Amino acid sequence: MTTFADRTAATSSPSPAAPAATADFIALDEQWSTHNYHPLPVVIAGGEGATVTDVEGTTYLDFLSGYSALNFGHRHPDLIAAATEQLERVTLTSRAFHHDRFGLFCRELAELTGTEMVLPMNSGAEAVESAIKVARKWAHRVKGVPDGQARIVVASDNFHGRTTTIVSFSTDEDARADFGPFTPGFDVVPYGDADALAAAITDHTAAVLVEPVQGEAGVVVPPAGYLPEVRRLCDEAGALLIADEIQSGLCRTGTVLALEHEGVRADLYTLGKALGGGIVPVSAVVGRRDVLGVLQPGEHGSTFGGNPLACAVGRAVVRLLSTGEFARRATTLGEHLHTRLAGLVGHGVSAVRGRGLWAGVDIAPGGPTGRQASEELRARGVLCKETHGSTLRIAPPLVITEAELDRGIDAIEAVVGA
Repeated sequence: MTTFADRTAATSSPSPAAPAATADFIALDEQWSTHNYHPLPVVIAGGEGATVTDVEGTTYLDFLSGYSALNFGHRHPDLIAAATEQLERVTLTSRAFHHDRFGLFCRELAELTGTEMVLPMNSGAEAVESAIKVARKWAHRVKGVPDGQARIVVASDNFHGRTTTIVSFSTDEDARADFGPFTPGFDVVPYGDADALAAAITDHTAAVLVEPVQGEAGVVVPPAGYLPEVRRLCDEAGALLIADEIQSGLCRTGTVLALEHEGVRADLYTLGKALGGGIVPVSAVVGRRDVLGVLQPGEHGSTFGGNPLACAVGRAVVRLLSTGEFARRATTLGEHLHTRLAGLVGHGVSAVRGRGLWAGVDIAPGGPTGRQASEELRARGVLCKETHGSTLRIAPPLVITEAELDRGIDAIEAVVGA
């Protein structure tokens, strides 16, 4: 049987130092790369659909899907075709010139999300940084907040990225330690506490930035009624509501935007991860024209933001989402996922949270740590990752079958069940 390692060797330039096994690749990583991640000891060489294959030919179920960047699975044929076709035409122009994919991508993404204007960027953190800049400029120019005095209210346990400004309002000490001085202008309140939010909003509040579901915190869904109350408080104060849908958006929870579950509309949304189809980094801020319209030429930009390759892949992503198939899959398979996981509560699991095909599983005290459970799952052919010590994050690709989903859940039950 030909493995991915064999294919790689056949198509790569020969090298006497080329690694041959998992340990060799990991040793290379440890020697030459910065240790800002702690990956599981698996070296992936190929992937298709909901599975990946390592350099030694072992196949695994992908139960993380790139933190929702791979909602459509690995190498979805429609996305590969779009990328391949564009690779044969033009990949980058910079925004110094127009190109024939840009306006189409912006229009189609706006139509999908029910918004009016699109600001394409690359990474999720860039999208959040862009939304912060837009909100501050809007506050100064439209709301009348004095320059330099605009404030943004954020939630505790948030995760919006790791740039200096963003970690300035993180409550995760690992994200903040030794990275100061920090950017001012942010007020942190407990997630899900509408009273605390109301107390924090002032005349200088430009925006409230919130995740409809907190992914990094353990797939935390806020209390019923919280998000509509956030919308009401923003309207009352003349402040913008910015929804970070980088992980929760694009059908992960069963709707195009997770806020739809609450019947709420934001003024700005940040999108990313799945928008690039797992092929190229694509992000965007989408929202109201009168808000995004405060930006003028020269005030913000990105050389690669909205490049032809990104737009071609992004358009293919929008076409896939527009069929409704992935929303239905996330809903139906999500119900199955949560029904089965709920049965583990009291049997090695203390709590399960989530929405759609997305769940946080808290391992009960006395059980394995999240890291130990992740390593044992890898040994059983399932890849996922822990957060906050004892929580497993479950986010398989939306193309996963029910049988594959059951196989992954069976493995979780075997590892943490008691």
